[in-house]
Amino acid sequence: MANAASGMAVDDECKLKFLELKARRSYRFITYKIEDQQVIVDKIGGSDQTYEDFTNSLPADECRYAVFDFDFTTDENCQKSKIFFIAWSPDTSKVRMKMVYASSKDRFKRELDGIQVELQATDPSEMSFDIIKSRAI
Repeated sequence: MANAASGMAVDDECKLKFLELKARRSYRFITYKIEDQQVIVDKIGGSDQTYEDFTNSLPADECRYAVFDFDFTTDENCQKSKIFFIAWSPDTSKVRMKMVYASSKDRFKRELDGIQVELQATDPSEMSFDIIKSRAI
């Protein structure tokens, strides 16, 4: 596994899919995983997917990076959207995996220009819909 000093490669598809989410709103979410010392696209949720679909797509015992396009209405009744970067690192995942994801997170996040809110979660309660909503406003 690569360490923080050597850096983690990022597959071009990661950036391309993120740009499609950001610019064309083609997707609701994208999950990414580290495989063979590079970050690759894991799953993609269509624009009709919900936040619940997104949380259900995250494995219970493996780390992931994810971006989620959150649509909401402000108190002034304005439609808005924020792109969340979520570092999913469940307590049940292997220690080595958590270390690799933690040491590669900032490097990967820099590749995705347009992230508005960052969230770190170790269990589903730390990224509940209410928390996402409160961080967006």
